[in-house]
Amino acid sequence: MEILRNIGTYAIVFAVGGGLCAIAELLIVRTKLTPARILVIFLIVGIALEGIGVYDYIFEVCKCGISVPIVGFGAALAKGSIEMAKSVGFIGAFAGGLVRTAYGVGVAIFMSYLVTLLFTAKAK
Repeated sequence: MEILRNIGTYAIVFAVGGGLCAIAELLIVRTKLTPARILVIFLIVGIALEGIGVYDYIFEVCKCGISVPIVGFGAALAKGSIEMAKSVGFIGAFAGGLVRTAYGVGVAIFMSYLVTLLFTAKAK
């Protein structure tokens, strides 16, 4: 039974993550929005969902399907800012998002540097 429950969880995660990617692709194809603007829209959606307190409920259902894409990064920024603002005050709102997401950003920077050492870019 454990395997069936895991398969169901994987299906939900795949469907939600794939749905977010499909929405982004539709926005690219059907609108004049650039990928950078779509990225910002998804980030702001994550911030808004966390800000109104709905993100945790969505995460309970969707798991990593909602937390791994940029929507989850926006929610993490907002959660960190809210927590630090409550504990430190107004200034904490500026630092909290960075403190909460520093590990992930650091790993991304390190891995991108490692890739640049291993591979060379070629002009098209």
